[in-house]
Amino acid sequence: MSGGQAHSVPPRKVAGKDALAALAVPARFAILDHLLASGPATASQCAKVVGETASNCSWHLRALAKVGLVERAETAAGDGRDRPWKATATGFDFSGDGTPAGELAGTALESVAARNANAAFDRYLAHRSELSKEWQDAAGTHRYHLVLTAAELTALLASIDDLVRPYVRPHRAELPQGSQVVQLQIRSFPDNPADGDV
Repeated sequence: MSGGQAHSVPPRKVAGKDALAALAVPARFAILDHLLASGPATASQCAKVVGETASNCSWHLRALAKVGLVERAETAAGDGRDRPWKATATGFDFSGDGTPAGELAGTALESVAARNANAAFDRYLAHRSELSKEWQDAAGTHRYHLVLTAAELTALLASIDDLVRPYVRPHRAELPQGSQVVQLQIRSFPDNPADGDV
């Protein structure tokens, strides 16, 4: 992806502390994650994915809408369970607002996100043998131990984001044949934070 294409992708929407607190409910995080990955969906469709009832998903979606994370899709019609919802942005910045409350909410959300990511990877491992050889060969895990400054890590992650985000569902109006939702997980953190600088 060229730099020009990457810069056409809208920036991530910063989530405030109220949004972070709302997402600390695992079902809400899973619903937003599904909308970001697959595009607009009804409460009933979300229910099948996140393991909640349609009524509960409707309630969670309304709570997410109150904090500006989701909204009704333009094609909305029908009753509450049959009207599709969509994320209000193609990506969100969950780093918090720098306040103690925001930092606490952000930490709680990171914990929910980590559990969600681990569960997704466990599901993949449990069903990997059912995938075609093409997908088995394409999927995988990569771990690196890097020696970086904080500024270098920030720049590296920004470059990765520029490369990856044009492939997120809202930016792919026409999906290539044979495509499916792929979860790419990137975690970056000091390996021994208690030790301080290398």
